[in-house]
Amino acid sequence: MQFPEELRTTAENYAMTFGINRLTKSAAEVSAKYREERADGTELVSGGAGTAAYAVTRMPATFAAVSCALEHALMHYGGDIVSCADVGAGTGAAGWAASLLIESLETLHCYERVQSMRELGERFMREAEIPVSAEWRSLDITKNELPQSYDLITAAYVLNELTDTDRARAVSSLWEKTEGMLLIAEPGTKTGYRNIMQARRLLLESGASIAYPCPGAAECPLPEDDWCHFTARAARSKLHKQLKGGDVPYEDEKFSCIAAVRGSCSPCERRILRHPQIASGMISLHVCTASGVEDMKVTKSSKLFKTARKSASGDAV
Repeated sequence: MQFPEELRTTAENYAMTFGINRLTKSAAEVSAKYREERADGTELVSGGAGTAAYAVTRMPATFAAVSCALEHALMHYGGDIVSCADVGAGTGAAGWAASLLIESLETLHCYERVQSMRELGERFMREAEIPVSAEWRSLDITKNELPQSYDLITAAYVLNELTDTDRARAVSSLWEKTEGMLLIAEPGTKTGYRNIMQARRLLLESGASIAYPCPGAAECPLPEDDWCHFTARAARSKLHKQLKGGDVPYEDEKFSCIAAVRGSCSPCERRILRHPQIASGMISLHVCTASGVEDMKVTKSSKLFKTARKSASGDAV
């Protein structure tokens, strides 16, 4: 799903009020902090220019990752979703994704501890006209619980900012307020995957079912030097390329995630872990199953060939 053009225009028009030089410096600072993956509770951005730079450079990537993960998770979840909470909302990327993917959504509450993020996210939703009326609230997940329960709770790129103790407490707290599905997304790095695995263990111990991406509830079969992550592509604007110092018209956002649901769900039989390798008359797929990791060879004679040819990492087979 493409980043909404009205939202991009609104964000970039606001960002340019700080001037390109200041914005470029702030974008570099945001990127450096993001790559550090400091799990000490510190904030990723501070001040208006930093928040604006984040909105231009990181919001499209977060939107792409959450959209991809949520779209896959909804395929395996049969419940109704009327209410959603976006926790650690930043400038609202996950809230936008939920509002565009879920037609039945009526209530959207965005929780964010950083005031500049809240104010900007609320402004973007108002000016770019998000499909669902949203309410922004102040909340620090390490100190406070959500005041109510929701059908869907999203927490995108939140756990990586927390200490191990706060992370475990946050996952348990969010699950307690989840009536339907809890979707957690993290950077597609070893650290991000480790955080997802910690959350997965806690959720399974609490009786959750895994809708995405895992085919089952067994221990992850990947070896220690490997980690589960997928890729979502986000289009880059001229300003985005300028701030990130890139020429390619798109950015591939690598992410790890987990979607846990209450009650039962219908997980896939096989999940593609790596980009399919296409050769003449044959497609090789590296897949995760309930019993372990397998390598599949799909030939032209197979009824799966057309599907496999159009597939990507993260897809079900």
